[in-house]
Amino acid sequence: MTDATARRRGRPRRTESADTRDRILNAAREEFSERGYEKTSVRAIAKAAGVDSALVHHYYGTKEQVFEAAVEVAFAPALKVRDVVVEGPLDDVGERMTRVIFGLWENPVTRAPLLAIVRSAVNTEAAAAVFRRLVSAQLMRRIAGRLDAPDAELRAELAAAQLVGVAMMRYVIKMEPVASVDVEQIIRRVAPVVQGHLTNP
Repeated sequence: MTDATARRRGRPRRTESADTRDRILNAAREEFSERGYEKTSVRAIAKAAGVDSALVHHYYGTKEQVFEAAVEVAFAPALKVRDVVVEGPLDDVGERMTRVIFGLWENPVTRAPLLAIVRSAVNTEAAAAVFRRLVSAQLMRRIAGRLDAPDAELRAELAAAQLVGVAMMRYVIKMEPVASVDVEQIIRRVAPVVQGHLTNP
């Protein structure tokens, strides 16, 4: 029996497994971005990745779990906000947080997966639950932990709501003049409000 035959009959090598997982995850991100959560199936993800559906379940589980993995990867750049808040002083955290978030939305590379996440979360409860779980655990609780206030979690969520709301108006609904005004003007107006949510008495 050759080495190649032995590998085919046994477990795949780690590099092969990692490559398969990456292909599945990339395919899932594309499918969810193009079709949304409801219209995406595990079978479609498997077909796009060039694997059997059983492998998708093997590596990631249910469709909801695949979506969560795809969201976590796509949302990873937004977690920079957490680091910005933790590492810098609180007296100008509103501008730093606002600038990072809108920097992600203005970049076409990071905007596409963010749009897919927001649209899926708005239209589907299962996707919304994943979004809430990820944002709460990975972002908002850690930001709240930096704030010295009894209502720290509420403050962090209100700051996030301010940013998400403006982003929805600009990039999803595309309401004018918010959609076309220079992003620096938005940052100048929104940052003090975010700062107020986080640190004002």
